[in-house]
Amino acid sequence: MIIFGTKGYLHQLAILTLVCAQCGNPSAHTLRKRVTKFTLFFVPLFPVSTKYATQCTFCGAEQKVTQEQAEQLQAQSLGGGQPQGRPHQQEPYRP
Repeated sequence: MIIFGTKGYLHQLAILTLVCAQCGNPSAHTLRKRVTKFTLFFVPLFPVSTKYATQCTFCGAEQKVTQEQAEQLQAQSLGGGQPQGRPHQQEPYRP
């Protein structure tokens, strides 16, 4: 008998201050990475899928982002400067 399946892992990459596309409030957003791994006998072996998203801490709305956008947002949170490329719906909050 072979026991196999998948298991999900959630990693918090950064906390950013953005204007929410849903509620319009400038609030903290968590940048998260969700990795699903194939398991064999409850041992995670290799990743099956990787997805990135930001979640508003004010209203709870979640927005999917691409890997490039996630890397840009993470670099921005570490003080890497302005994000490059085309902007997405959520823009950094600048008072």
